[in-house]
Amino acid sequence: MTNVWSARPQLSHASLFILAYILGGGFAHALAIIPGTGISLWPPSGLFLATLIIAPLKTWPWWILFGLVSELLANTLWFHNPLPAATFIFAGNAAEASFGAWLLRRTCGLPMRLETYSEVLALIVLGAGISPIISATSGSLTLAAYDIQPFGESWILWWIGDATGIAIIAPLALIVFQNWNSKSQVLTNRWIEACSLAGIFVGVAVLSISGYEPYAYIVLPPLLWAAVRFEFKGAVLALVLLAAVATVLTVSSANQFASDPDSQQQKQIMLQLFLGISAFSALIVAAISRQHQQALTTLKESINALKERERELSQLVDMVPVQIRRVTPQGEPFFFNKRLLDFFGLTDISQLDQPGTSRLAAAIGSLVHPDDAANVLETVRRSLSTDEPYTMKYRMRRADGAYRWVDGRGEPLRDEDGKVIQWLMVSIDIDDEVRAQEKLHESEKQLRRLVDAVPAQIWCSTPAGDPIYVNQQLRNFVGLELGDFDEPGETRRAVAHRKQTHPDDLPMVRDRLDECRRTGEPFLMRYRMRRADGMYRWVEGRSEPYRDEDGTILQWYGVLFDVDDQMKAEEALRERERFLWQLVETLPAMIDCAAPDGEPIFRGKGLREFLGYELDTLDGSGKSRLEGTLDAGVHPDDVEDVKQHYARCLATGEPYARRHRFRRFDGEYRWVETRAAPMRNDEGVIIQWNVICLDIDGEVKAEENLRLARESLARASQAASMAELSASIAHEVNQPLSAVINSTTACLSWLQAEPPNIERARKSADRIIQSAHTAVDVVRRIRSLFQQSMDIRDSTSLDGVVGEVRDLVAADAAKHGVSIQADIEGELQLLAFDRVQIQQVLMNLVRNSLDAIGPEAEDRLLRIRVYKTDHWVYTEVSDHGAGVLQPDKIFEPFFTTKNKGMGMGLAISRSIVEAHGGKLWAEDNYPKGAKFIFTLPTAVVVAA
Repeated sequence: MTNVWSARPQLSHASLFILAYILGGGFAHALAIIPGTGISLWPPSGLFLATLIIAPLKTWPWWILFGLVSELLANTLWFHNPLPAATFIFAGNAAEASFGAWLLRRTCGLPMRLETYSEVLALIVLGAGISPIISATSGSLTLAAYDIQPFGESWILWWIGDATGIAIIAPLALIVFQNWNSKSQVLTNRWIEACSLAGIFVGVAVLSISGYEPYAYIVLPPLLWAAVRFEFKGAVLALVLLAAVATVLTVSSANQFASDPDSQQQKQIMLQLFLGISAFSALIVAAISRQHQQALTTLKESINALKERERELSQLVDMVPVQIRRVTPQGEPFFFNKRLLDFFGLTDISQLDQPGTSRLAAAIGSLVHPDDAANVLETVRRSLSTDEPYTMKYRMRRADGAYRWVDGRGEPLRDEDGKVIQWLMVSIDIDDEVRAQEKLHESEKQLRRLVDAVPAQIWCSTPAGDPIYVNQQLRNFVGLELGDFDEPGETRRAVAHRKQTHPDDLPMVRDRLDECRRTGEPFLMRYRMRRADGMYRWVEGRSEPYRDEDGTILQWYGVLFDVDDQMKAEEALRERERFLWQLVETLPAMIDCAAPDGEPIFRGKGLREFLGYELDTLDGSGKSRLEGTLDAGVHPDDVEDVKQHYARCLATGEPYARRHRFRRFDGEYRWVETRAAPMRNDEGVIIQWNVICLDIDGEVKAEENLRLARESLARASQAASMAELSASIAHEVNQPLSAVINSTTACLSWLQAEPPNIERARKSADRIIQSAHTAVDVVRRIRSLFQQSMDIRDSTSLDGVVGEVRDLVAADAAKHGVSIQADIEGELQLLAFDRVQIQQVLMNLVRNSLDAIGPEAEDRLLRIRVYKTDHWVYTEVSDHGAGVLQPDKIFEPFFTTKNKGMGMGLAISRSIVEAHGGKLWAEDNYPKGAKFIFTLPTAVVVAA
């Protein structure tokens, strides 16, 4: 449906078609003589036919639709036939136009210009003769069916009317369509002639149609005059004028074809025949005139083309880069082309004439090199006498006196009887070619010297493999010349192989060479070849076939390289590689190599056996090799920290070192220490990571046992110290506490007396306060023991302290399933501090956090963060455990939330931090847990 819509004609064209169709119907109605019928000259038939001839086939449905609309409008305006009758009549008209256009398009092809007799005859016979039969039959049947007119009376009128309409209107429409956009100009004299002819033609047409029947055809002379002088345009316009005059006179009843009703049908037929014969005659004469004019034009063009061809041929003979001469059968030159005259510096061949000497001998004697003249003259005369062609090379003198080599050839030109009527002789300047060949020969000599001197053994052989050339280097190597390979009963190829190739390599070399010669593949092989001193040395043989344009092998070119020293070096290198490989495979360590992006590319035997799988088994899993190894091998509690550390090292190029748990092939996680260092090229770009992994599970377990022993010893020592401290505290605090009890008892007694003795009770209360202050002083003196112990301080960085604490508690954290994350800001310059005491403070805070993270905690991450704000370094230890219910009391001595705690750790830690000039406090860690923070001053504080 879209294709039909896209093929619709332009609206302007459709409008003009409909208007012309309706006006043509009115013309036919006006010309009809028989009242009540439209049977007459029918112009729409010619318009419809011409439109379908010109229009593309896919637009025909649109034009048929426009024709139907036009037919119904014309019927409404002029004929007033019943609508079904008008529709049936149009169906016949559409079939007539479609069939006629199809016949003409198939017969004449496109475009149809009515410029030949065959096209005009086809239009008259097929378009105006055959196709109207369809319309006449359909229309007459319709008129008879509706009792408008009998079939026999209307058919012949209908057929002649449609045929005449096609003969007059179709050529007019075709000319208008084809010349719609033409801008051709008509000369003034042609306009005058056309106007004069139009006036004469109108007058004669009026006289012809309005007079008696004998004068009817006096219109033919001016009609044919228009056809001859103006061809189809004149004929068509004259026919249109004739039809217009007939219409006007018919309407006015002033023509000889209007008569009484009894003879009206006969007059109608006569009028249609008159117009049809006039149209046929005019179109035929116009076609004949057109063909005559085309024949004259073609003849003029042929004559001009022949003259142009002759001129081009003359120019070709003069300008062709060949020196041409024509010679009589007796040998006398009578024509030199311009190029030959210019070469000799002559203007005319007669300048060669010398008294008493033939022109041929004079030309050769004066223009050919003296060393070549006699031979040239003898060769030419021998060919003239034998009528045989000749060819030879000799030197001719140019106009500037220089002799140049030419290639001379002569051929006899014979008539039909084989008799020589003249000789055509040519000479081609080949001086540059000759000199180029001389240079080529010299270059070939230089190339041969170069090939002999090049430090490679070069050879050349036939397609069968027989040597035809060997350079000096190869001759020196084998100590033989090419002729030494010629032996009766054997080819050179067989002799060369037998004498020079090592017996163990000979079958393999011979088979490979035979295969290459058979398939045309290049040859490449290493084998042993005997040197002139009898020693066999390894050589690398290479050969390539040389082919012509068709791909046929013409020769084989080969080269031999002495690679004996290289082979020995390669063997030594391979031995070194085997030694290094065995060394790597037998090292008591797990070796791994990775690409710059961290992807493993090699694993040693120890690592492969530890993991229990090969490296290539990780391919195709959807993960990278590195990610697959870490996910499958590293303990789930360590894998995230390991990945982050790996990523940081890969990004910065820093060496990697870390301890973590690694899964062995049997499923057991073992502690390993992994270290990786980048290998760089000369520009410092990382080209590979070398990784070593050590199984330290036994060492870690020994350290854990040692730590537990130390803790037991520390607890025993602490118990002994605490016992001694408790005794001291009891001794020191006993007296003030006893005094407090006694004074309290006395105070109560005085208050319970009747009457109460307030004064005595007040004095007892004063003694209670005094005794309490005494107990406070005792505690203060005990705390001062810790404050006075800070005597060893240095400027060690906190990241070292954090690392040591992290390593010390790593096993304990792993036991509790807790991951420790440390974020330390760089370049933190601290005031000198006591490393042991700050480590004990951090250790106490970390252990408290580990204890706070119970088994029920979901987030099992302990974070240590060290950062700088203003002139203070903050150290945070945070967890997501149970949190702190009384953050203000936990720093008081003897206050504890643990079942087995003494309540002295945080009090002592705060004393140590404050002794270093800092602070220690606790906060809630959102959304759950606790955060302990202590500060230490930077060196800037002291400097300030």
